Amino acid sequence: MPGPSPGLCRALLGLWAALGLGLFRLSAVAQEPFWADLQPRVALVERGGSLWLNCSTNCPRPERGGLETSLRRNGTQRGLRWLARQLVDIREPETQPVCFFRCARRTLQARGLIRTFQRPDRVELVPLPAWQPVGENFTLSCRVPGAGPRGSLTLTLLRGAQELIRRSFAGEPPRARGAVLTATVLARREDHGANFSCRAELDLRPHGLGLFSNSSAPRELRTFALSPDPPRLAVPRLLEVGSERPVSCTLDELFPASEAGVYLALGDHRLSPDITLEGDALVATATATANAEQEGPRQLVCNVTLGDESRESRENVTVYSFPGPVLTLSEPSTPEGKVVTVTCAAGSGALVTLDGIPAVVPGQPAQLQLNATEDDDRRSFFCDAILEVDGETLSKNKSAELRVLYAPRLDDSDCPRSWTWPEGPEQMLRCEARGNPAPSVHCERPDSGAVLALGLLGPVTRALAGTYRCTAVNVQGQAVKEVTLTVEYAPSLDSMGCPEHITWLEGTEVSLSCVAHGVPPPSVSCVRSGEAEVVKGLLHVVREHAGTYRCEATNARGSVTKNVAVTVEYGPSFEELSCPSNWTWVEGSGQLFSCEVDGKPEPSVECIGSEGTSEGMLLPLASPDSSPRVPSIASELAPGIYICNATNRHGSMVKTVAVSTEYRPVVAELAASPPGGVRPGGNFTLTCRAEAWPPAQISWRAPPGALNIGLSSNNSTLSVAGAMGSHGGEYECAATNAHGRHARRITVRVAGPWLWVAVGGAAGGAALLAAGAGLAFYVQSTACKKGEYNVQEAESSGEAVCLNGAGGGTGGGTAAEGGTEAAGTAEAQAGGEVFAIQLTSA
Repeated sequence: MPGPSPGLCRALLGLWAALGLGLFRLSAVAQEPFWADLQPRVALVERGGSLWLNCSTNCPRPERGGLETSLRRNGTQRGLRWLARQLVDIREPETQPVCFFRCARRTLQARGLIRTFQRPDRVELVPLPAWQPVGENFTLSCRVPGAGPRGSLTLTLLRGAQELIRRSFAGEPPRARGAVLTATVLARREDHGANFSCRAELDLRPHGLGLFSNSSAPRELRTFALSPDPPRLAVPRLLEVGSERPVSCTLDELFPASEAGVYLALGDHRLSPDITLEGDALVATATATANAEQEGPRQLVCNVTLGDESRESRENVTVYSFPGPVLTLSEPSTPEGKVVTVTCAAGSGALVTLDGIPAVVPGQPAQLQLNATEDDDRRSFFCDAILEVDGETLSKNKSAELRVLYAPRLDDSDCPRSWTWPEGPEQMLRCEARGNPAPSVHCERPDSGAVLALGLLGPVTRALAGTYRCTAVNVQGQAVKEVTLTVEYAPSLDSMGCPEHITWLEGTEVSLSCVAHGVPPPSVSCVRSGEAEVVKGLLHVVREHAGTYRCEATNARGSVTKNVAVTVEYGPSFEELSCPSNWTWVEGSGQLFSCEVDGKPEPSVECIGSEGTSEGMLLPLASPDSSPRVPSIASELAPGIYICNATNRHGSMVKTVAVSTEYRPVVAELAASPPGGVRPGGNFTLTCRAEAWPPAQISWRAPPGALNIGLSSNNSTLSVAGAMGSHGGEYECAATNAHGRHARRITVRVAGPWLWVAVGGAAGGAALLAAGAGLAFYVQSTACKKGEYNVQEAESSGEAVCLNGAGGGTGGGTAAEGGTEAAGTAEAQAGGEVFAIQLTSA
């Protein structure tokens, strides 16, 4: 047997709790009154649901008890003082079950309240009209059957997501179920295609339940606007059988125009229109074609339908038949002199006219006759027919051409006796002959057999010039004519008649002339560039005549120009600026002697030594175009006198050049005396000898802190008396002139007994420092002021400055070493600032 449900368990627990409380109270107060209780007292159940009710009492021994209700029961469980019963399929909106017990001759009662609710499972929106006119009202109605209680229900009508109207039914009786919401809405254009719906919400949250909502299926509204005016028709009033004519039907103020239907018909024949939409306007176009069965008056109908309304227009159209006229010639092609008959005819009812002459009555043909001549060839005849239809006059016409056969004619207008053509552009060469059939024309030169390509587009060349015999032939005969062709062409200046380059010799007499070719014969003139005067007659040639001359040949067909370069040649000559008489060469510079010579053609130049050590030697020359003739000059170039000889095909010239040399300094010797080092307190001398031209200036750089240094008058000797440890280190001798600088170094070591160094170092350190400072002060203040010495920086340009500092260095040892330094080497070392000292007598 299955156990009790959860609801029953809760009821039993409540019952036992009540009984326990009752027993407690009975023991405390024997006279407490008895009561009956029903749980739950108030319940809200979904329609068709179930509920357990617990009926209990505190009576110790109730005689009997029960639960009165009209609802269906599913099961009952009992105890001494309680009763639990399950109620199922609860559908009544509201019921009041009663719990009772009989106790001590009294009836104890407890009354409860059970209400049901129903979710909005069905939400119905009343169908909308198939089409709704814009600007008119329509009704929206929403129905929610059975949902309730109505007091907890809210209905909302929506256009898309927009709320139109919302209504709550709060305050309705608890037993009320179901609801209806109706609204009147004005139809708008923007409502076309809009979806309308209804949303229902049952709010039971105040009762401890949730919010239940549902929506109806959306319904689409179709709105429309149709102009009260009928469509406008554009149709032809007359329509010929077998012809095609366009028709159109237009209607404005139409919405939505794309939903409109169009019916277009001619009589009982429906047309297939093409629909074009332009905003709120509709244009339907079609092609109307009439057949013989529709001949007579007909109506063209246009009907436009939108929604449940339509607009219609009708127009009258007359369908008619009008065959064109017939024009015949008895002999369409006839020999000259024969009679030809021309006839113009049309259908019944039509009046014909032949070349302006009408027929006697409508329906009758018109005729004329002529004796064919050459002038009638290609003559056109015109046949006109007119017909009246529905008060309107219609016309049609036909034409025909007569061909008359005759022999060829060569007229001057079509084949001139004299032709003049320009050479160059393509021409259509024509010699045309009249005649029927069309004659063939052949033009040939009797002397050479050359033939003109008549009727073809081709270039005109001077070779075509000459006299031709032209013959025109057809089946009726032939004609002959002589023609002369002249080809004109612009002037030309070739190298034979007008060379591009002319060479004149200075001092001779010449004339400048150019011969040009062209038809008609051209005239030629030559002008020097930059001048306006035409060159005429003989010229006495000077070198100023050299230059470019512009020669121009002109005739009726154009002109041509040509530049003629005139070169005037002359013998060599020297100028001092371009080939100096005195030249100084700096050894090692790689400099070449520049000797430019004026002359045409350019002279060759050679300079040879004439005496002393330079005799027979070649002086290296710089090329006039700046490219060296030799890669370099030997390190030794003998000074002396050189003879330069310039030669070209028009003569030669000589010039004497004196060459002197200079070279940069070289320190040839740097030696120390004594050579093996010096002991403290001893004396030593450094000797420096340099080779240079112009003579070099000698400068020294001593170790930092070296005092009491003496220099010879030309600075070639440095001497120290009473050498100390500060005199030890590296000495540098530098030789400088305008062409560069060269330096060598030598190391002097000052060495002695360690005991002297130890004793003297402690006792004499202060004295040495004081002596050094005193010497520096003397050199700076006294010597500079008196002008006894001149102290210079090794790299300076020669301006005198005072000694104002000393750099670092080390000294020691017993030997002296020498070294060299290339020109331009920096003289500052890592120990600090270094000064070169040059002492000369003031």
